[in-house]
Amino acid sequence: MLLAIDAGNTNVVFAVLDDGGIVRKWRISTDERRTADEYMVWISQVMKLAGLSVDQVDAAVIASVVPPVVLQLVLLCRRYFECEPMVIGEAGVDLGIAVKIRNPDEVGADRLVNAVAASRLVGGPLIVIDFGTATTFDVIGATGDYLGGVICPGINLSLRALHEAAAKLPRIAPEMPVSNQVTGQSTIEAMQSGVFWGYIAMIEGLVARLKAEHDAAMKVVATGGLAKIFHGRTDAIDEVSHDLTIHGLRFIYDHNAG
Repeated sequence: MLLAIDAGNTNVVFAVLDDGGIVRKWRISTDERRTADEYMVWISQVMKLAGLSVDQVDAAVIASVVPPVVLQLVLLCRRYFECEPMVIGEAGVDLGIAVKIRNPDEVGADRLVNAVAASRLVGGPLIVIDFGTATTFDVIGATGDYLGGVICPGINLSLRALHEAAAKLPRIAPEMPVSNQVTGQSTIEAMQSGVFWGYIAMIEGLVARLKAEHDAAMKVVATGGLAKIFHGRTDAIDEVSHDLTIHGLRFIYDHNAG
């Protein structure tokens, strides 16, 4: 089995895959201080609860946008899973697509992995919207090449900023307003409306501009934990794939392992 690890700014997602796809997946909060031993105590227990054992894993692939956690994840794979993990971004790891921007090393590993998965599963040209710690829009060309994108503040970051910068504004969870109205009738409703409809307007506006800029009828795929909030609420999003990054890791591993 393959262990795929996606280390983001908020969570680290672990998934076990076999030839049929994703068997199980789990997430744990990202903590730069967490050691390989601590990861092992946790992952061994959740695997056991799922009826899986560490011995079943014989390969691993890692994508991380948090450099300090990579070393401990690599040690985890070497020490406890007895395999040398493939790390996205390291020399010799071929994505199978061209990265056509001025400095390819600047692009987060998760965005490139998403591009690989989307181009394989959907086909270009397309736009991938990832609702994570940041909200990103990535453009993939007709032949699967990564062409660049847009980075915006994430929804939770926006809500946290409102709460921390304005004394009277409470901390709220990102969710669709109870009413379908844009005009909020209370402070909380106004905040929910501002975030939800504000992001809807941003999504629709940026998608329209990206399509016009590239002069292409692009499909739009959304991913990330908060994608479900917007799915079905705007025609700008064609489909949602919650496991896009994990599928991309599998595609890249298979491409390099032959």
